[in-house]
Amino acid sequence: MLQTNTIAPAFTSTNQKNETINLSDFNGNKSVVLYFYPKDDTPGCTIEANQFTDLADEFTKLNTVILGVSKDDADSHQAFIDKFNLKIDLLADTDGSLCNTYGVWQEKEKNGVKKMGIVRSTFIIDSSGKLVDAEYAVAAEGHAQKVLDKIKNV
Repeated sequence: MLQTNTIAPAFTSTNQKNETINLSDFNGNKSVVLYFYPKDDTPGCTIEANQFTDLADEFTKLNTVILGVSKDDADSHQAFIDKFNLKIDLLADTDGSLCNTYGVWQEKEKNGVKKMGIVRSTFIIDSSGKLVDAEYAVAAEGHAQKVLDKIKNV
């Protein structure tokens, strides 16, 4: 698991529009909320994405960009955005490399069945590229507000 007060691992990924996004794109000018979620258009993931969208203007005022990450492809992300009118970018980590780098691809257990999957997690990266907050196994409901409150206090 990643530790705070270290340099966040660099990444390059594509968003829902197949545009290349690099963490370094934001260095020196924006903070980044990088949140990982299991799957597009599922109940918890929809709650979380909608709540980040509801607070998008507040994050913008704090010079912070929201990037959601799952292993879904760009087309799935665009359909998810269109269905719920989301105001955030979603990164397509189809090969799982970003999930592995941030340590969110872990064994999970549900109804006695163990399998690998994305553990809902969020990372706050300041404009200098430093990891100021790392939280694993978060609850979807109310999480966006908690992240916003943390950024206000950084």
